Amino acid sequence: MQKITKEVYLKWYEDMLFWRKFEDKLAAVYIQQKVRGFLHLYNGQEAVLAGALHAMDLTKDKMITAYRNHVQPIGMGVDPKRVMAELFGKATGTSMGLGGSMHIFSKEFRFYGGHGIVGGQIPLGAGIAFGDKYHDKDAVTICCFGDGAARQGSLHETFNLAMLWNLPVVFVCENNGYAMGTSVARTANHTDIWKLGLGYDMPSGPVDGMNPIKVAEAFDEAIQRARKGGGPSFLEVKTYRYRGHSMSDAQHYRTKDEVAEYKKIDPITQVKDIILENEYASEADLKAIDKDVKKRVAECEEFADESPYPEKNVMYDAVYEQEDYPFIDHKIK
Repeated sequence: MQKITKEVYLKWYEDMLFWRKFEDKLAAVYIQQKVRGFLHLYNGQEAVLAGALHAMDLTKDKMITAYRNHVQPIGMGVDPKRVMAELFGKATGTSMGLGGSMHIFSKEFRFYGGHGIVGGQIPLGAGIAFGDKYHDKDAVTICCFGDGAARQGSLHETFNLAMLWNLPVVFVCENNGYAMGTSVARTANHTDIWKLGLGYDMPSGPVDGMNPIKVAEAFDEAIQRARKGGGPSFLEVKTYRYRGHSMSDAQHYRTKDEVAEYKKIDPITQVKDIILENEYASEADLKAIDKDVKKRVAECEEFADESPYPEKNVMYDAVYEQEDYPFIDHKIK
């Protein structure tokens, strides 16, 4: 892993702030009904992505995640304007406006979704890693899911095969405490989700998900193990989301005081404090970054607003059709 330098801290600050403001903008335009359907925001969890990206080789490593997936592709290199346009349902979006909030995707930047089925991406992540191993691509797949998805049977099936086939994959549970609205303590008789990996002799452990340094160190160890042929790892990254599960979540399961306590260890604030303490930048420098971030987010909204909706025929072009399907008489009208 490359050293965590002044430049890294400044990049983390700018990136995490941009992701936060990007999601804040989406919350605002959702209320204006520019974005429809479900909307799951990443506020509070930015250190997980920042640390992961620092440890990854973005020229070949891959990432797959669940439906809280707007900022990950941006971090991987996707133009944020295209991500915003996808949420607006516009033709300039990452999937021509057909995927929407939960299905951002970029083959070019090795971001494989964006999956609406809870836990559906877990076996897919192992499948991507299998393909890389089969073709000797020296790539590692980061497969992220939430604490709710850790209760899916597909996780156990995938862990078993990933260990059996020694796949280059890092399984990451972004444990933000409440799944869709039920605390971890109410869904199992243990609260240490990382211990699920131990039953398969998979290297596993907890990670402080509010600190990008701790995340980067843990991810680097797991990624290097996978790249050297050491097989899968399982990280339970303990983080927290400031907003609800989705925009429709009334959040009756937690108090405002609890959210306020977690905001005291906000990942952006932690990095900002390090920057100021070490005089990597001044308050004026950081305010200039803040101003630039707000400008870039506004440009994303403007781009999405001005982009056209896809033509109706695109919707039909994206649906599979088999001309000679054997159980249908095409002569019947």
